[in-house]
Amino acid sequence: MSKKTNVKIERKTNPRTPVLIEILKEESRLNEVAIWRDVAKRLENPGRNYAQVNLSKINRYAKDGETVLIAGKVLGSGLLDKAVTVAAYNFSITAMEKIKGLGGKCLTIEQIMEENPKGSGIKILQ
Repeated sequence: MSKKTNVKIERKTNPRTPVLIEILKEESRLNEVAIWRDVAKRLENPGRNYAQVNLSKINRYAKDGETVLIAGKVLGSGLLDKAVTVAAYNFSITAMEKIKGLGGKCLTIEQIMEENPKGSGIKILQ
């Protein structure tokens, strides 16, 4: 006999998401870094609850040359007057153009994890 559990399993429609979540958790365990575990937990939520951050918010909270991480989508609304490195799950085309136009960088979460496995100096915005 098997016991029934009341655990609801959330299925992600984007095949990239569960793979990314597992990579984040593994990286968190290997490097003993809490930031990747935090991002994994945010991505486990339903997609409609992912962060949607405008460039104006990044401009308000990030300093010139700083690295920010968004566990969701970066939108192109607002002004950006700093060269920042932005790592996100997804970008709008307008946001990418504006960030790169100021000398900033747009990275995926996988790329930032590879470049900075310890997660030092990364600020999470939501």
